[in-house]
Amino acid sequence: MMGLFSQAGSHIKRARGLSVDDRAPEDTEPDDTSILDENEGSVIISLISQLRVGMDLSKVTFPTFVLEPRSMLERITDFMSHPDLIFGAENCDDPEERFTRILQYYLAGWHIKPKGVKKPYNPVLGEFFRCRYDYPNGTQGFFVAEQVSHHPPISAFFYISPANRVCIVGELRPKSKFLGNSVSTTMEGENRITLMGVPDDGEYVVTMPNMYARGILFGKMVLELGDTCIVKNQKNRLFCDLEFKTKGFFSGTYNAIAGRVRRGNSDTGEVSGRWSHVMEFKSIKSGSKRVLFDAAKDGQNIAPKYVPDIEQQEPYESRRLWKDLTQAIEERNMERATEAKSAVEDAQRELRRKREESGEKFVPRYFERHDGRWEPKLKIPRDDSSEAIDAVQTWIWPPKAESR
Repeated sequence: MMGLFSQAGSHIKRARGLSVDDRAPEDTEPDDTSILDENEGSVIISLISQLRVGMDLSKVTFPTFVLEPRSMLERITDFMSHPDLIFGAENCDDPEERFTRILQYYLAGWHIKPKGVKKPYNPVLGEFFRCRYDYPNGTQGFFVAEQVSHHPPISAFFYISPANRVCIVGELRPKSKFLGNSVSTTMEGENRITLMGVPDDGEYVVTMPNMYARGILFGKMVLELGDTCIVKNQKNRLFCDLEFKTKGFFSGTYNAIAGRVRRGNSDTGEVSGRWSHVMEFKSIKSGSKRVLFDAAKDGQNIAPKYVPDIEQQEPYESRRLWKDLTQAIEERNMERATEAKSAVEDAQRELRRKREESGEKFVPRYFERHDGRWEPKLKIPRDDSSEAIDAVQTWIWPPKAESR
């Protein structure tokens, strides 16, 4: 095993320019890869030398140069970036069309990513992120996410747009493992989407693909999505088994997807394309095709979110909690970034120690567990009245919220 690390170290220390050995993997975009300089490579090798294949990475501290400057709680909002794809789905008479609109919403969230191979901050216990969306049609949407568990890590989230009759509740439970030349993150959990104008549909449940950071020891690092996820609506017996394909060593294409939509036991359509480019749906009955999402054409039309200034945020709100780390990363000051990250993590360990000594049990602020699922501590309004909107806003932003 150490021989492998030594070989990797010598590889990273070679001149990293435009040599044949250092070309980007075929079919990748420049923004999809990362090149480590000599110092960064040395840090990675030092880290890897402490790992074993199959090891759980939940307690491993990663160097700050691999971090995306935002929390995982904020990254979840990527899936709320193209609401126009799902707004109005309740007005579609055909349940298959409503299901396709859900597919569009889900697939449109993956193209948003930082340059290179980066991971968001691991949220600390009790951390939360909240924001508001002001849409061009005069309506609003509201989002809150909270880290409800640290070991194992669980992020619960809630989105609602009363006027557009859409509600999304879910949780993510990432589990990372070291695989040798790659790191895998299994994304357990699900999104549960409700079209409130069609209560008979029940929930649309969506699971997540897994993530792989490849090329840690050799060559350029590449981030891939892989394996199969499911989109389903039990009430209408509609299902889609969607495969995110990882590229083979000698063949294949990066960021490819393929899926089959079925109603009951009958296939109704096929999904194909690349989640970073264009994805299409082909009807088996008619043979007609339609674009589900075109990242190049529509990827820039992201719904802006309103987040209060850091000075107005509470201590455990994501952007305020990590502000020193974010500033250091943006300034490319990795030494100060490491200090800022350690300060937050050390404070969290001390708080956990005090809880253990006193016997205090952590109680999430916004979510509670019901029948194995994390649900918001809110009676979700089913109408689009001003009272419903006020109730949601008051719950997310209490008039006199106490600092935690």
